[in-house]
Amino acid sequence: MSHLTDNTFEYPEGPFAMMRRVYRYVLPEVKGQLAQWREQAERMPDPELRKQALASMRDKEFHCIGGSIYAAAHVNARHVLIPLVVALQTISDYLDNLCDRSTSLDPQDFRMLHQAMLDAVDPASPVNDYYAFRQEKEDGGYLEKLVRTCQSCILMLPSYALVEAQVRELVSYYCDLQVYKHIRKDLREGELLRWWELHRERYPALRWNEFAAATGSTLGMFMLFLAASDPSLEQAEVTAVREAYFPYICGLHILLDYLIDQEEDRQGGDLNFCNYYSQGEALDRMSMVVDSARTKADGLAAPKFHRLVIEGLIALYLSDPKVKTQADVVKIKRRLMRNSPMTRLFFWVNSVWIRFSSLN
Repeated sequence: MSHLTDNTFEYPEGPFAMMRRVYRYVLPEVKGQLAQWREQAERMPDPELRKQALASMRDKEFHCIGGSIYAAAHVNARHVLIPLVVALQTISDYLDNLCDRSTSLDPQDFRMLHQAMLDAVDPASPVNDYYAFRQEKEDGGYLEKLVRTCQSCILMLPSYALVEAQVRELVSYYCDLQVYKHIRKDLREGELLRWWELHRERYPALRWNEFAAATGSTLGMFMLFLAASDPSLEQAEVTAVREAYFPYICGLHILLDYLIDQEEDRQGGDLNFCNYYSQGEALDRMSMVVDSARTKADGLAAPKFHRLVIEGLIALYLSDPKVKTQADVVKIKRRLMRNSPMTRLFFWVNSVWIRFSSLN
């Protein structure tokens, strides 16, 4: 399979240029990709697998749209980047549903399911029996096709060899998190803390819940895919991207997600990493993560683009209707949005519009 032929990067440096590309390229092409995967899912023989696959695409379409923002930085590579991002994010969302909404509490089952993500980012890997430890198995080849799509797209990225180790590390972290957070409730916190002990020396500025949150983001993987579409990529840039995205930009992403879901998770008895902050702590820790993300972004090759990503994340999550019903979250929103740059306000309006249009 041939590599990309037109490798001209044209990073959008302003919010208008970014959103113009999102509306022109990203939104319609993501929706087209998801429509194809929806057709595949509808043909699944097993009713439970079919239900969870369709639900994941219906309820989490926004994840694929957000991840595909990176294709707006290199529109000439979007025919590779958008199918790759959508396929990997669809695997992630589908498996999350299988673990989160399943009767299974078997860590071996969760580990085997998520082997699909590790295989997806290794073009040399054979596919495995991902349903080996669960009763439902007949998906009509759906998960295997998603894995193969990722692998075939990755083969077209000219510099993937430079980012592969970093991508695999982030995917491995993600898979570990999915196993530990979905096991029996009386075991999960202990397993997460034991896991943190293996990594805490490398991330002294973080707390265990912040590390765990950062591992739950796929944005670092997607940014590394974008970097790998550049044939002139150098190792120093890969290192800088990795250190900016993990843990800070990735951590901001998922902490914001957990922040707005606190009440919902409290009622459902679900794990929420923001619930581990004492009263008043969340604002200080969120501010630290935001400041660190911005500082790290300023050291990357296209700092304005990465700043757009950060401001977009803040706007996306804090424009969610769930914020209004939680007094503590409203306070954090007011602080983080105080003296908001026009960029963030611009993204706020567009986030509301995209969210509305994806529901209709």
